[in-house]
Amino acid sequence: MATVKPFKAIRPTKDKAFYVASRSYEEYSKDELQAVLKYNPFSFLHIINPGFKFEKHITGQERFHLVRNRYLEFLEENIFQKDDAPSFYLYQIVKEDFKSLGFFCACSVEDYRNDVIKKHEDTLQEREELFADYLDTVGFNAEPVLMTYADNDEVNAIFQRKIKRVPEYDFTTVDRVNHKLWKISYPEGIEKLEKAFAQMDALYIADGHHRSASSDLLAKHLEKENSSHNGQEPYNYFMAYLIPESQMRIYEFNRMVKDLNGFSKKEFLIQLDEYFMIEKETSGLCRPTKKHEFCMYLKDEFYKLHLRKTNYQFTDALSELDTQILFKTILEPILGIKDLRNDKRISYGYGKHNLIKMKEDVDKGKFEVGFSLVPTTVEEIKAIADAGLVMPPKSTYIEPKLRSGLAIYEL
Repeated sequence: MATVKPFKAIRPTKDKAFYVASRSYEEYSKDELQAVLKYNPFSFLHIINPGFKFEKHITGQERFHLVRNRYLEFLEENIFQKDDAPSFYLYQIVKEDFKSLGFFCACSVEDYRNDVIKKHEDTLQEREELFADYLDTVGFNAEPVLMTYADNDEVNAIFQRKIKRVPEYDFTTVDRVNHKLWKISYPEGIEKLEKAFAQMDALYIADGHHRSASSDLLAKHLEKENSSHNGQEPYNYFMAYLIPESQMRIYEFNRMVKDLNGFSKKEFLIQLDEYFMIEKETSGLCRPTKKHEFCMYLKDEFYKLHLRKTNYQFTDALSELDTQILFKTILEPILGIKDLRNDKRISYGYGKHNLIKMKEDVDKGKFEVGFSLVPTTVEEIKAIADAGLVMPPKSTYIEPKLRSGLAIYEL
């Protein structure tokens, strides 16, 4: 039984939504970030980069307090408004080759604790505590956790009726992505959505494991401090964006390694022969076409690696995952990479053009070898989450990527 709850969003006024909405901070180059901050006073980036106002790089608690101040300024200057009634917020993203239609809602930390909200990645305690402290100080949640659910006809019918109406927002950003947002605030629609999700056994985190873990940690802290805690306080929920499985797109992360751990090219290929049938690819760029098949670029040549299933044992859902197979057969035993998060010898790349970049980087000598994989599937994510297992880092790059600042949840 999954809980979804409407909330009174803080969001930009209709005339400023285009200017407020921003991509994730990490997606901006240094020059692009400075240009947006200099020429767009309404960008949400001003809130999360409060040091720009003072021409100073600010970190820690000082930054957290200034983020809070910039947020309050946006409210005082009527860049942001608070809705009068609790609502769900239907948000559609359309670009050239992809469309998603999901909704912002509040999800329960209790569901997270009880494994109704299922995860497939480990989190780092230090990052959990840092973000929990951030949320406690700034008092709002602007980065929703991306979650997915099994396609549901009743939910889809509600959405399809709603998108026939005039949206609250309708704008296209400079990257040619169209954004539309509708409010679902009428009691019948809210009740139908709540009941539909109450009949679902689980929701699955696609992106935002640290954000959900931090919200849970903050809720535990605030509960201890609140002698009149009743379970309905805003801190018992966190903002999420929910989309059906069919509208989530998953890309692969390729792996690039800086050296062969002391092996020559011939010695390395001999080591690979233990677990793989090796086929030299002569037709140009090599892309894997199925599970348990890998493409490797090594010193000017592409190879296809076909897993020898007689030598590798499948024991659970994790052992069947290609990123885990690559780790257990090559990266760890041959190349000596044991810590996929922190080892500086390995890098990751994603996107439909990354195979070309991977080849170029190996040719330039930045890396000795690169591996290309097929994307992880939704079914694999769910199987691993259902089994309580954890994927290797950088197993998935998931879309949609949401704009920040369109809906904010106050704690």
